[in-house]
Amino acid sequence: MPPGGETVVGKSFRFVSLLLASLSLLTATPLAADEIRSPSLTALRVDWRAALDQLRTEINSHPQIAGDFIFAPRRSVPRYDPRATPALVQLNAISAQFFTGIARSSIPVLLPFDAAAYLDAQRSGAPAPLALARYQADFNPVDVFDAGPAGYSASFSFEPGAGDGMPARVFARPVEVQITGSALIYDIADPAGGKGEQVKSLTALYPDLRRFIREGFVRYAFTRFGVAYVVSIQCLDSVAKPRRLACKEAYPVAERFLKALRVAGGQRMRPLMDIASDGIERPAERSADFTYRPSGDIIPNSGYRKQGGHPDVIAYAQIRFPLEKTPAFVRSQSHVKRDKMNPATAYPWRDNFCESRSFEVWQCAGGYGHQGEDIRAADCPSPGDSGERCDPRQRAVVAVRDAAVIRGIKDQAATLEVNSRTEHIRFRYMHMNPQAMNADGLLNGRIVTEGEKIGVVSNYLDHPAGTSRHLHFDIQLFTRDGWIWVSPYATLVSAYERLIQARGREVGPEIAGTPQPVAHSLPEDVIKPDQREGSSGEDN
Repeated sequence: MPPGGETVVGKSFRFVSLLLASLSLLTATPLAADEIRSPSLTALRVDWRAALDQLRTEINSHPQIAGDFIFAPRRSVPRYDPRATPALVQLNAISAQFFTGIARSSIPVLLPFDAAAYLDAQRSGAPAPLALARYQADFNPVDVFDAGPAGYSASFSFEPGAGDGMPARVFARPVEVQITGSALIYDIADPAGGKGEQVKSLTALYPDLRRFIREGFVRYAFTRFGVAYVVSIQCLDSVAKPRRLACKEAYPVAERFLKALRVAGGQRMRPLMDIASDGIERPAERSADFTYRPSGDIIPNSGYRKQGGHPDVIAYAQIRFPLEKTPAFVRSQSHVKRDKMNPATAYPWRDNFCESRSFEVWQCAGGYGHQGEDIRAADCPSPGDSGERCDPRQRAVVAVRDAAVIRGIKDQAATLEVNSRTEHIRFRYMHMNPQAMNADGLLNGRIVTEGEKIGVVSNYLDHPAGTSRHLHFDIQLFTRDGWIWVSPYATLVSAYERLIQARGREVGPEIAGTPQPVAHSLPEDVIKPDQREGSSGEDN
């Protein structure tokens, strides 16, 4: 069966998912015409006893250091006090040398790091510094690691020619392997989810593992200790080339990674809670000018094979709008000439999430789409119309939330990840200049605060002036299939309303033809937004 085929496990998963979705539809409150809702999330229960049993087995495989670990629980302290599980405290102390903040993870952290072998080698007098790859199945030191109340994410690379017994490959660059474990799962309508095939060589280790190719990644999804984990490698299901990784060449690397996974850390914390979807609070005052077309109402014939958009009324997070100042416009950049009735910098907004692209987006009809939304800053006013200096090359882009940055020095995109007790979500920014981001230190591991300037609206796509001057903004959620793209349109509408402190008006095609006048300034009290606005109330 080819990757993406459906196993019995996959069919059972899909049946349960569809049943739950059907029940939720029966019990849901009918939506108002322009209602925007918050997402629904399921909290998973972590089986720490099973995790400690696995850790004990891994430690006992090295008798010289086995006696160092204390597995007996300390009942004299509260259950969720780290001191209640001394073995985890000891393990975290070892792993934190290489994976900063690993104890912040509320779930068992599985990584290709053999802490017992590392400690055993130290005890045996191995030369310092030890070659870390030796204890990571020949994977390089971690490129990015982020842990928090929802779980953790990590990324490793595997060099060409590394690893005994690995088959030769055509792809000439390092292969990047990502893993995320999460106790928070977003409940979304995803008819294509839950598919996959079993991998015989991994069945004994991971009985419920599914391998499938989705949205540009080969993915291995499995459950361990009650938690959802997904290992993924970006690849193309095509012929191998030196500069393009074929998924068939990714399989052996992923399987080596999965076989090397060990319990590397984490800490028992209070269980997370399920979160039900609800209507979000919106400003009472109506905006005089802000209008927007409904979610899913893309420019006619701009979708894949001329199909329509994907209506989605969920605001997946309460965020600060990504452009510092208003007005700003969510409008198509690739198909703007087809939208003859409205210029690119005028209301109403128009969804472009499912515009035709070569990117896989399973939320869109036909499985292809844009992945996110294009946002334009307003044109500078004519000289004399405004006392403010206006430079179209200096329109500030800001962090939408307190978050950790995911971005390598060569990456064109910057991603912010929020990991809290109520969210596990990513926000990606594209078309800012990479050299400018490097100079500003917008790189892996940096922590940014909501409203902080992280760049300017630019036109970088492979090179300067590679596209129009705009910001591409998208959202990924963690599900049992891993990180998937969802429409950010309603999220942006909600964020914009909070920024201008007024509610927009949803308009249909019959009344959206005339470009709406716009103001060129923000209310004084939102030029510098409240840094707490949109925060979850938890440490991110």
